[in-house]
Amino acid sequence: MRTIDIHAHLMPQCFWKTVDAGEAWYGARFEAGDPIGYTVQEGKRDRVSTPKLRWTPEQRLKDMDAQGVDVQVISIHVPLFNYHLDVDAGRRLAEEVNDEIATMTKQFSNRFAGLATLPAQNAKAAVVELERAMKLPGIKGAALDTVVNDQSWDEPQFLPLFKAAEAMGAVLFFHPQPNDNLVSPRVKDRAFLSNSIGVPVEDALLVGTLIYGGILDRCPDLKVCIAHGGGPSCFGMGRLDRAWQVHPGTRTHIQKPPSTYQQRLYYDCLTNSEAALRFLIDQVGPDRIVLGSDWPLVKWNPSPVAWIQGLQTLTTEEKEKILWKNLEALLNLPPQDG
Repeated sequence: MRTIDIHAHLMPQCFWKTVDAGEAWYGARFEAGDPIGYTVQEGKRDRVSTPKLRWTPEQRLKDMDAQGVDVQVISIHVPLFNYHLDVDAGRRLAEEVNDEIATMTKQFSNRFAGLATLPAQNAKAAVVELERAMKLPGIKGAALDTVVNDQSWDEPQFLPLFKAAEAMGAVLFFHPQPNDNLVSPRVKDRAFLSNSIGVPVEDALLVGTLIYGGILDRCPDLKVCIAHGGGPSCFGMGRLDRAWQVHPGTRTHIQKPPSTYQQRLYYDCLTNSEAALRFLIDQVGPDRIVLGSDWPLVKWNPSPVAWIQGLQTLTTEEKEKILWKNLEALLNLPPQDG
């Protein structure tokens, strides 16, 4: 059975070459520490939690083989989105990263696909780079943060980017910051809550923003995938529907209840709970769930593939859809040889 993973991060070699030379990479510095060190930018320190984030493509492939993953869809390590940069620096960063991802996908075309990073701090520049990146080998869309410098994606200036992605058939994969989200200021670093709670909260807020902002109505063919199973968004659809029913202001951009839109989105399977994944499948259908491992930041035991294969509440057909069929179709990947 083929396996395709949409949620696999990259700290590009261009970053490591720059910081190893003692220089800053678009303002990001590196501080050695345990186990690897920290990226430091704008006064924020993000822990580089595993040596795998330094690995070459060849090392990555060996780990994929051990995990039973045939294809990884590569996207940038999210602390390096760097939307705070000026437009020119953001454009150059995106070009450098996207060219590196395209080189990987060209060299190992049967093992890697890619999601571009974009200078989303400027929607026009983001559209230009998405158009360029989609012509590169193996690039299938873009990875985006759940917010852009405290601006939500339903702001009018971002609609041209969604329109362009829709026209190009580009998949947009949304992933929040693990250590810099709505929850972070309140919980600090206590009990890993900024990640375990803050991340899915951001995922759910994004789903609500895309729906209530009318983006899915204005872009009916837009392809969107939300990380971490969309957080608790599908669990909370009843509350969103209730708000739509009783508060007229929620119907400004949409004429149907929010729950009617949840099946328009894709969600990775990274719920870390069989019961939660089963609920998600029952709400949106098995055609909307894809394999996501959060490589290499989640220590899987067993592997993400083995976890899906071992779930007792999923049918064989559901497992096949999650492990490869849905992503092969969504990303328009060539069928597996043989």
